[in-house]
Amino acid sequence: MKTVIYQVFTRLFGNQNTNCKEWGTLAQNGTGKLNDIDTKVLKRIKDLGVTHVWYTGVIRHATATNYSRYGIPRQHPDVVKGIAGSPYAICDYYDIDPDLATNVKNRMEEWESLIDRTHKAGLKVVMDFVPNHVARQYYSIAKPDHVKDLGEDDNQNWHFSTQNNFYYCWNQPLDLTDFRPEQTYKEIPAKATGNDRFSSHPTCNDWYETVKLNYGIDYCDAGGRSEHFDPIPNTWDKMTDILLFWAKKGIDAFRCDMAEMVPTAFWAWATDKVKYRFPDVQFIGEVYNPKEYRNYLGAGFDLLYDKVGMYDCVRDVICGNRPASSITYEWQATDDIRNHMLYFLENHDEQRLASDFFAGDARKGIPGMMVSAWLQQNPVMIYAGQEFGERGMDKEGFSGVDGRTTIFDYWCVDTIRRGYFQRRKLTTTEKALEQQYKQILNLALHERAIREGQFYDLMYAQSVCFDRQHLFAFLRKAATDTILIIVNFGEESRTAYVNIPKHAIDFLGIPTGDILAMDLLTKEARFFELTPDVEFPITIPALGAIVLKF
Repeated sequence: MKTVIYQVFTRLFGNQNTNCKEWGTLAQNGTGKLNDIDTKVLKRIKDLGVTHVWYTGVIRHATATNYSRYGIPRQHPDVVKGIAGSPYAICDYYDIDPDLATNVKNRMEEWESLIDRTHKAGLKVVMDFVPNHVARQYYSIAKPDHVKDLGEDDNQNWHFSTQNNFYYCWNQPLDLTDFRPEQTYKEIPAKATGNDRFSSHPTCNDWYETVKLNYGIDYCDAGGRSEHFDPIPNTWDKMTDILLFWAKKGIDAFRCDMAEMVPTAFWAWATDKVKYRFPDVQFIGEVYNPKEYRNYLGAGFDLLYDKVGMYDCVRDVICGNRPASSITYEWQATDDIRNHMLYFLENHDEQRLASDFFAGDARKGIPGMMVSAWLQQNPVMIYAGQEFGERGMDKEGFSGVDGRTTIFDYWCVDTIRRGYFQRRKLTTTEKALEQQYKQILNLALHERAIREGQFYDLMYAQSVCFDRQHLFAFLRKAATDTILIIVNFGEESRTAYVNIPKHAIDFLGIPTGDILAMDLLTKEARFFELTPDVEFPITIPALGAIVLKF
């Protein structure tokens, strides 16, 4: 089964409050709830061609919203980004974000019910695990009785100790006055900041709302960075217990934030313990350094982001900054681990395809989505709203106009609101785009040759007249089914003279002669003569593809 992940930013997804006031509070702008994602919504997600739903921002994180009447500690606004706060500034690993609950006191039960609904809909559940950093005011009120809190037994007189959960800047107070001139938040000694800033004076561009967790690496050792993994650092046990806590609730996969900022030694240790008890649980790693891919896969990860390679390449092809033929190099670079590389064109960190900062038109992303979903057997991911052409050009507050959908503010994403809760208000263009995504993803899931078949890149065999700037051609083959795919990134239709070399025919066992093929996108029958190393003409529609099965 090919994995297709649908990312839901849970706080925004179900919100139907269209007030959308810049820097708006919860009372002004509202929030989505776990209960908004009901059976009907889940069925629509599944029908899109999805196997997994990644619920982003479920664990309780730092927020400027006051929930103290429920016994939830308040967070100081000096160390919260935005009003709603970043879902990656976790303040209690064992708790659920109260924003998401219809009944705050029953927030855990509502999350468990969503897990159950998702499974009953035939979908798997992906949940964030944020291992590298926590909120500055981390304090768990929901941890099991036997668990000691992070930092509870730390010796704050030590900059580094394997038994400390945090790093400390000796007796220096945290100083945020460069961008918080009237800072009233007190932290003495200052803890090191989450993006490896081992100073009491982080800048506004640092992850100043978070603190770095200590996995046994002394980053400021006199001889340089040094590793101290024997005895096992205290943090290893505490973080593994957190993974096991959520795995027991039926989580199918953990998307591990900034996984490469945590040593592979920990991951090998933790994933082994989790998979021993829950062998089907998967780990998805946010790793950006291609040199580290195989190390993290060896440490127990099942899937890794292919951001620096395939994402950056396909984005450049969409924007006209690289030829389509450059895709060949990117798949070759990870060919030995291709089934583990997660392809995507959008997520909460990246700019929306339709934004002015990317393609400016969601339709231009369709060829990139086709390549991402059909190229290999690898998993693929889309971000909620992508299928409707969400532009991400709102000025929400802390996020600002950056082409991204905010993760810091209370907001309503209009395309998602209409796409899932008021479908009659979708435009003709949005409906057509959604149908294209549905067709692309369902072909990836259900067409055997695309889902699990062999892959053959045809680009090397094309003549100098073949439009390498805009066209990318390849074959997929499973059993007796062969599929020829040619994707057109151009805004005009193109006629290509395609050569299928003898090597491809022999390697894949493809029949030759007069061929009757079916275009899986248009359902039209096509005839052509297939002779080794002899070109034949095919016209490929603008911003589309031909997918000929024979």
